[in-house]
Amino acid sequence: MIMIFSGAGLSAESGISTFRDHDGLWENYDVMQVCSTQGWKADRTLVTQFYNARRADLQDKKPNAAHLALASLEKKYPGKLYNLTQNVDNLLEKAGCKEVIHLHGTLTDVRCETCEHVWDVGYSVQDVHTSCPRCKSTCVRHNVVMFGEAAPAYEKIYEAIQECEIFIAIGTSGQVIDIVPIVSEFSDSILINPNKEKHVSAFGLQDRYIDEHFKYFLQMGAVEAVPEMMNIIEEFMDV
Repeated sequence: MIMIFSGAGLSAESGISTFRDHDGLWENYDVMQVCSTQGWKADRTLVTQFYNARRADLQDKKPNAAHLALASLEKKYPGKLYNLTQNVDNLLEKAGCKEVIHLHGTLTDVRCETCEHVWDVGYSVQDVHTSCPRCKSTCVRHNVVMFGEAAPAYEKIYEAIQECEIFIAIGTSGQVIDIVPIVSEFSDSILINPNKEKHVSAFGLQDRYIDEHFKYFLQMGAVEAVPEMMNIIEEFMDV
């Protein structure tokens, strides 16, 4: 089985802003004000407006060749992929992926804080008076994991490690979720990233570059890497 682990670099070439962009949506906000539990408690209106803006920004975005390649892998090898993404956009689904595990939630959904019901709102604007269709509570929030709270889907990472034989990391710097301990569990692995990133451990120590832990390092963007990635995967799956 194949463990796919993607980050912001997968969707960047579709025009989705990342934390590191200096001219995108994030530049107008303090991350901790809009992406933390403290910020949510302090100003629910500001945080709601931020996610409304991100949802609206997503509406016209289209999947790129890397999203489409992952969808084709799912079709070619049914039941053989763990498709885990840190991204909260729906571009993998737009590309045709059916089995996506969103580690940090989903931008086009909202969640009731009272009964935990989750429902799709598409790209529509929400406000602090939005009510839950199940329990009618107005304690409704974005369905995106914030700094300072648990991410229940992380348990799927450990499940995938146990089930898979090859690990493919696409477009992640390894700063949010440390991928070095993950790749250490695999003899076959691919890293796709245009940048060489220093590995910083949980103790703040720097050792080798992250790519040095992988069998293959494709130092390019996700779209450019598609042909080589697909060749490596097909050779592995044909063995």
